[in-house]
Amino acid sequence: MIENLLQSTPSLTNFAIFFGLATALLMVVLGFVTYGILAERKVMGFMQGRIGPNQVGGRWGLLQTVADVLKLLLKEDTIPKLADKPLFIIAPVIAFTPAFMVLATIPFTDAFQFADIGVGLLYYIAISGITTIGVVTGGWASNNKYALMGGMRAAAQMISYEIPLVMSVIGVILLSGSLNLNDIIAAQADTTWFILLQPIAFLVFFIASVAELNRTPFDLPEAESELVAGFHVEYSGFRWAFFMLAEYVYFFAMAALTTVLFLGGWLAPFGLTFIPGAVWFALKFALVVFILIWFRVTFPRLRADQLMEFGWKVLLPVALVNIFLTALMKELFF
Repeated sequence: MIENLLQSTPSLTNFAIFFGLATALLMVVLGFVTYGILAERKVMGFMQGRIGPNQVGGRWGLLQTVADVLKLLLKEDTIPKLADKPLFIIAPVIAFTPAFMVLATIPFTDAFQFADIGVGLLYYIAISGITTIGVVTGGWASNNKYALMGGMRAAAQMISYEIPLVMSVIGVILLSGSLNLNDIIAAQADTTWFILLQPIAFLVFFIASVAELNRTPFDLPEAESELVAGFHVEYSGFRWAFFMLAEYVYFFAMAALTTVLFLGGWLAPFGLTFIPGAVWFALKFALVVFILIWFRVTFPRLRADQLMEFGWKVLLPVALVNIFLTALMKELFF
């Protein structure tokens, strides 16, 4: 681990190294966001029989997202006259900061991880929930009924789907015997990938994670056809960009967490260990990202009542049944 290379006593050198590594990771994440958006638009265009971006940056539109970001940075930053100004300003920061914090505990390879926390999975789930506070704050501080409704929907959706999300990973914890993400990967090396041992948990986790990301078909907090733009309807320029950045950083983080929990992280399949673990992690990660984009293109948006009923009446009972089956399997076979 990276921290093992550093002295145990805090110092300016430690701070400088961690700051530099965190900045480098931020650049990688920003690169992913830039070209993740481009890839999403290209895949959506392909699936819908369109071309997608093809003007800025050559025939592939490689600089289209860069141009869009520059446009956002140059747009006027407006604040509604009757908005709660301090909260309106700080809400995007509250939404984005936890999104970047959760990346610290993701083990990208056996040698690259910022913080090997004993309860890394618990840390991820706890910190990621803070973003909803930023979303609700932004919706309330905007003094706009559509923004407030979007914020309330985000809070209700987070509560409804956080529970089956947590319940789904209990099976993984039972089989690995740990909340440490490195131990979870090691347990998959000893047996097999948990997507094979925990298919029900994977389905529940994947569906709940889409809802946690507020992506189609669970994008009720933004619902353009109903709420104009939802909780960020009054935001513009770089503050609006912060909300979008938080969404895509979580996109990155959730795809990475799915890779760790159910796809064996950096572990090589079929004994192909001559290929570096970082390559395997990237390939599995890319597959999860593609499936998330595929979801967005394929499914229509649910109604609010359907979303709540599906979370409480379907996902939660299925997650509870999976816990029972996992405990029984562990008792009989492990």
